Amino acid sequence: MSGPISKEEWAKARQLSEDAVLERISARRALLSYQSHTVELLESTGCEVLFVEKSRRIGLTWACASYAVLKAARKKEAGGMDFMYISYSQEMTREFIDACAMWCRAFSEAAMEMEEFLFDDSDANGERAIQAFRIKFSSGFEIVGLSSAPRTLRGKQGVVMIDEAAFVDSLEELLKAALAFLMWGGQVIVCSTHDGFDNHFNEQIQDILAGKQDYKHIKITFDDALREGLYERICLVTGKEWSPELEADWRAKIIKFYGAGADEELFCIPSSSSGTYLSRALIVARMKEEIPVIRYTPPEGFVDWPEDLRKDEIEDFCKEQLLPHLEKLNPKWRSGFGQDFGRSGDLSVIHPFQVRQDLSLACPFILELRNVPFEAQKQIVFYLWGHLPRASHAALDATGNGAYLAEVCRQKFGASFVSEIKLSQSWYILNMPKLKAAFEDGLIELPKDDDILADYRLLKMHKGVAKVPDDARVMGSDGFERHGDSAPAGALAVYASEQDSGEVGAGSSGERPSAKANKDIGSSLGSIETRADLSAFTRM
Repeated sequence: MSGPISKEEWAKARQLSEDAVLERISARRALLSYQSHTVELLESTGCEVLFVEKSRRIGLTWACASYAVLKAARKKEAGGMDFMYISYSQEMTREFIDACAMWCRAFSEAAMEMEEFLFDDSDANGERAIQAFRIKFSSGFEIVGLSSAPRTLRGKQGVVMIDEAAFVDSLEELLKAALAFLMWGGQVIVCSTHDGFDNHFNEQIQDILAGKQDYKHIKITFDDALREGLYERICLVTGKEWSPELEADWRAKIIKFYGAGADEELFCIPSSSSGTYLSRALIVARMKEEIPVIRYTPPEGFVDWPEDLRKDEIEDFCKEQLLPHLEKLNPKWRSGFGQDFGRSGDLSVIHPFQVRQDLSLACPFILELRNVPFEAQKQIVFYLWGHLPRASHAALDATGNGAYLAEVCRQKFGASFVSEIKLSQSWYILNMPKLKAAFEDGLIELPKDDDILADYRLLKMHKGVAKVPDDARVMGSDGFERHGDSAPAGALAVYASEQDSGEVGAGSSGERPSAKANKDIGSSLGSIETRADLSAFTRM
């Protein structure tokens, strides 16, 4: 995702406006144009309710802090009133109060020249009127930070600002309480980055745009803020040099940082109502009819069979179902797999791959295991690894019950050949964009299978993180529920393909090693304790 225009186009456009930019910077106005426009609109008559959909980190809360000080510092006859700030976190509230304190001191200096007195900071520490989450003014009004619970607004009157409203709990109920302020001349300010099309914040925006609500509305994207001097101001404050080229580089870096969430986080485009991460067309485009899906469910009561019978059953399955496909693998390509673990409820899905010369991932098959005991899964995974040519890396889901299988694979194959992955939010943030890029760049392939398609369609973007929601389920063709299990397996396969680890059985001749040779090598590696432990990556 590159934003509305490319990096080069942005640099060219900013070069053309360089003279105007330099003029704005030399003026060193306290507020940038979009900030001052917001304050002017709030000061105007008839602006009882203002909704602002905005990009992240553009300084709008800082600008609203100046309005809060102006409002609370006035006498009642001049339109002064209390100002209440609400956000979803205490840290944001503290940041807002600190910004108000800065504006208090700046405005006090100007007021003192006119022999006016705004607030009392005359104690030894200069903090008499600035307390935790509250600033008291000589006007009798105050700025106060409140929690996002609707009950905190009961019995109060004045201006209320709900910051990052899309992320507070019970926004609908909070707005009901806030809008009651209008009865006695109060004002409501609602600012936020988007959090999905179905979020109540966006529902309100859509009602305003449709004319269903007579509220004021402003939209400030990342590019809007840049055009009006955001990066120049950052350079001015930090002492850095500004140029159109440096700004274009910085813009591209920020867009890349937000990745798949840039549209929503920076350009005020709420994610689709379904929040679907990969489109159906994109997934189908990477599917091939010749790639099989091998599905195995053991016989009824299998877990209670004698050990030798269970091993024979799994050995027969591997030889009959897996070996014919494994023997067709290219002996010159690196191999590996990703596995999303499941035992009784969810599927265990194994996604083998081979890395082609152009770095695309060939998929010989997808293996789905339902209700397969732990030891039987271990036997299958060991068999698979023992028959992969140039076996390079395996990434296994080590969340919950999967930790056992991931650990024994590490011990068997060697620590540098196995990543034990805790499927956490931080891992998804770093690796799901790589999965999406593999689809977009044509570097991954899947079987043409309706169940596999349904799995990948379950991936949703929520608050900037793509994953299969915990409560997401679809009915599979076998009559059992699926939890999108092949999608995490695909992400783990992409992750494994990018790891820089050694190779088992890669000879100078490039010939495929025998199964026994690979197994013996894997066994000997299990005793080596000096191999790098890649599990640290799972805790990022």
